Amino acid sequence: METHRGATAPARAETMHTGTLRARAQAAAAVAASHAGAVDRESRFPAESFAEIRRQGLLGILVPKALGGEGATLADVVDVCYTLGQACASTGMIYAMHSIKMGCITRHSRGSAEHEKILRRIASEQLLMASSTTEGQGGGNVRASEAPVVRDGNRITLERKATVISYGAAADGIVTTARRSADAAPSDQVLVVLLKSDYTLEPMVAWDTLGMRGTCSEGFTLRANASAEAIMPEPYERIHAQTMVPFAHLTWGSVWAGVAAAATGRAQAFIRNAARHANGQMPPGAPHFTTAVTSLRTLRSLLSAALRSYEHAMSDEKALASLEFQSMITLTKVEASELAAATVMSAMRACGLSGYRNDSEFSIGRHLRDILSSPIMINNDRILANLAAPSLMTPLPTSISS
Repeated sequence: METHRGATAPARAETMHTGTLRARAQAAAAVAASHAGAVDRESRFPAESFAEIRRQGLLGILVPKALGGEGATLADVVDVCYTLGQACASTGMIYAMHSIKMGCITRHSRGSAEHEKILRRIASEQLLMASSTTEGQGGGNVRASEAPVVRDGNRITLERKATVISYGAAADGIVTTARRSADAAPSDQVLVVLLKSDYTLEPMVAWDTLGMRGTCSEGFTLRANASAEAIMPEPYERIHAQTMVPFAHLTWGSVWAGVAAAATGRAQAFIRNAARHANGQMPPGAPHFTTAVTSLRTLRSLLSAALRSYEHAMSDEKALASLEFQSMITLTKVEASELAAATVMSAMRACGLSGYRNDSEFSIGRHLRDILSSPIMINNDRILANLAAPSLMTPLPTSISS
């Protein structure tokens, strides 16, 4: 995997920061697209994509300028996710998961010298950070941890049975949840930022799936021995509500929208080709293409509105904690995943057999397999069940505009 860790800072800046952020994302996406098929077939980490992502300096864009980054916004990040998602769903999802961790560190480190040092390294060395929030019998319940942090002076140890650590073997660091101490409740969690020298990974669960094969989301036993300063200064409860969930649902949704856009693009190319060969007569699948375009537009509008709402509330703790905001941002994941899957399915039906075939230039098989992960990545049924009780307490709107 290509890195620039031996280069000087000026050389890195000159190499990585040429062109606009969108142009750099498009350059990375071009590489991702050319290797997406092989990544899927071989179920392997998209090394070529991330060599280019590093070369373009995209892993450190959220780091504040004072710490060597670009001080990019979440809106910048979701655009990158959308661009990468159109090229390779696994590349886009890995970038999204890295960005979620970056959001957590940049927004909640509160001037921690240890975490500022890590942010400087991420910006200068283009380190890729993985996430470990899924554990043991709790499965997708990220608000409960089994493994506790054990303190010994200014050191901590942690042993965690992580059933999923996406791209863990390829990452330069891991950001993990843990119980605050052995006598703490499962929901009393901290977030711990670890670099590769702080931990070992022992393979536990393999990754052979229908789609999103390149995320390499194996399970590992994570054993860490690190400075106590690796623990984020704010409790995970706040990080989860204020940053983890909004960043996750907006970046994931943008990747899924990218996949949906790519599938719709193939359907458009198919319809145009078919009409050209039939003297302008629309093929039978044309109505499904219209449906795909419409649902993609709805999906992008949904994500854009949710992003604006979050940007408006980002610095207002009361607004972020409100039932209205938390329900909205949580349901964004459900709605985005369902819309994305419906869009890709409509694109498949627009192409008919040409979309169903794996050996067709209009094939949508990989897009469909990848997008089917979206409703079960933190299961929509779990989310809807958890929101049922709060929804009963929420008054229904009395007008369209309010």
